[in-house]
Amino acid sequence: MNEESTNFVERVRFGTFEFNVRTGELVSIGTEPVEPESAKVLLREQPFRILRILVERQGQMVTRQEIRQILWPNDTFVDYERSINVAMAILRKALADDADHPKYIETLARRGYRLIAPVEWQQKSTAAQGPLGSLAETLPRVEGPKGEREPGAPKHWGKAAVVAACAVILVVAGYMTWRRFQATARARSEKIMLAVLPFENLTGDPDKDYLADGLTEETISELGRLKPEQLGVIARTSVMGYKHKDTRLDQIGRDLSVQYVLENSLRESGNHIRLTSQLIQVKDQTHLWSQDYDYPAKDILTIEDDVAKAVAQEIRLRLTSQQQAELEQPHPVNPEAFDAYLQGYYFFERNSDKDTEMAGKYYERATQLDPSYALAWVGLSRVRKWQAHRGLIPSEEGFRLAREAVERALALNPNLAAAHDQMGRIKQQVDFDWAGADASYQRALEVEPGNPEAVSMAASSARLLGRFDEALRLNRRAVDLDPLNAGSWQILAETEFFMGQLSQAAADCKKALELNPDIWTGPILLSKIYVMQGRPEDALPKIELVRYDNERAFLYAIAYHALGREKESDAALSELIAIHPSNSFHIAEVYAFRNQFDEAFEWLDRAYGERDAGLIQTKVEPLLKSLRHDPRYAALLKKLNFPT
Repeated sequence: MNEESTNFVERVRFGTFEFNVRTGELVSIGTEPVEPESAKVLLREQPFRILRILVERQGQMVTRQEIRQILWPNDTFVDYERSINVAMAILRKALADDADHPKYIETLARRGYRLIAPVEWQQKSTAAQGPLGSLAETLPRVEGPKGEREPGAPKHWGKAAVVAACAVILVVAGYMTWRRFQATARARSEKIMLAVLPFENLTGDPDKDYLADGLTEETISELGRLKPEQLGVIARTSVMGYKHKDTRLDQIGRDLSVQYVLENSLRESGNHIRLTSQLIQVKDQTHLWSQDYDYPAKDILTIEDDVAKAVAQEIRLRLTSQQQAELEQPHPVNPEAFDAYLQGYYFFERNSDKDTEMAGKYYERATQLDPSYALAWVGLSRVRKWQAHRGLIPSEEGFRLAREAVERALALNPNLAAAHDQMGRIKQQVDFDWAGADASYQRALEVEPGNPEAVSMAASSARLLGRFDEALRLNRRAVDLDPLNAGSWQILAETEFFMGQLSQAAADCKKALELNPDIWTGPILLSKIYVMQGRPEDALPKIELVRYDNERAFLYAIAYHALGREKESDAALSELIAIHPSNSFHIAEVYAFRNQFDEAFEWLDRAYGERDAGLIQTKVEPLLKSLRHDPRYAALLKKLNFPT
């Protein structure tokens, strides 16, 4: 297609589809519907932009690197590989295409993608041309593969296009100014911000990645305990995104708003570990300090103490005599037990039933090898609680084992924040002991005020008890400590949702999804927000993205009711009840939202008998608002031991 005809394009046809390159509407014009209920779908932003360039470059390869440049500006940090995969999966679903037997989009392994269907460009009149102009004009200029040439951009823009371009420039300039101001404001504050980058595994053994990851976590934890009012240490989740990536230090500084970066590498020789650490000042990339540490494997935890002491000295932290003494004190641990603990931690973080079972085996081995290893007992407690809640082991037995393990950890180390957090979870979710749980969370925060998990758990406790201002302050603090962690933004959005700040909750939930499109709670919360905003029609496409059948049925039941489609709401509720057990609280929420009060309280009573984890939200859940006038609601809060 020549340049002149490009200026008139708005719609293109390929296969059985017509695609509007400006609005993102994809319409089935053949016998294969895009969606079960409609022949039209409005593509999400990222799949839309990918399809747009594939259409323009029909028959030519579009590399993954090009897609990355198109979808994300240089100062945006996400997990590109996973995000591109998610966007492509959504696009293929819209096209009813099969990656193994493609009709439309061919995958060129590890390189890119190509639209293989013939494209027919539909003509439009000049008068109808909108401010986006031609398809070529709306796409970023990127270099194609060698030997391929991108079509030229139009020589003349209309007035509307110039205005639109100026507006974009002003927005971008304003955003960049804000970013620079934010970084400057942090630099001028007394608090120093530090990022501990992931340990680089230079052992030559990829199976040692768990050791490198574990040392990253331990070093962050050690430094985070020093002087939280003087030193803020970015949490593990945000820094692990830089693993295996050659990101410029100034970019990391902007992403995380830090003044210093600690780089680390790990080597192994026989029974000895060599760690190389270097502290770098971001603003001029000056190497302030570098040191090699050689230790027998059995003394590996001493490395973190030595690194922490050196960093504190270089950035001039005023440590108390007690802190100095703690850093000088050796932390002997059985090296095999430490190795087993790191393996357990690695598997537990993968968040699946199978991996959690593996984590339990490694944590058990760690406690057998070293019965005095408090952190391993905490890990074992978390595994048993997960398994009990998921119905993988009898709940009564699982909760008993979880309690015994964390009590053992606290007896071994009364100042272990992770143990206090775990005890708080058990008191809150199993015992409904709100005062006891709150005390445990506050103790963890007192011991490690710079630990983002301790901050988040204290925020959760405050939120569930209705102390929203305190919860919001702590949630924002957790985001500061873990700015690239989608979970931190998601929890902030949940607090805002409970407070009724629906627009801000939606914005922060979308931020979480931008950072991690796979965060499974994101579409759930966004669907609930839209329903509560009176926009149930906007909730429906979000519900389609929800990962779990029970959550989808629950959300469809309330969304269809809000739309007045009662038969569909009844069908979804029947499906949810059929999926039972462990959905009693959700079923009660649906009945409450539908103003069926007797049924709601019947299912809340069942939830109480089953110790349904959702009950901890009873006091603040907006979907239960209609029950609050009923005396049975006050009686339930009393039975759940909520303070009045």
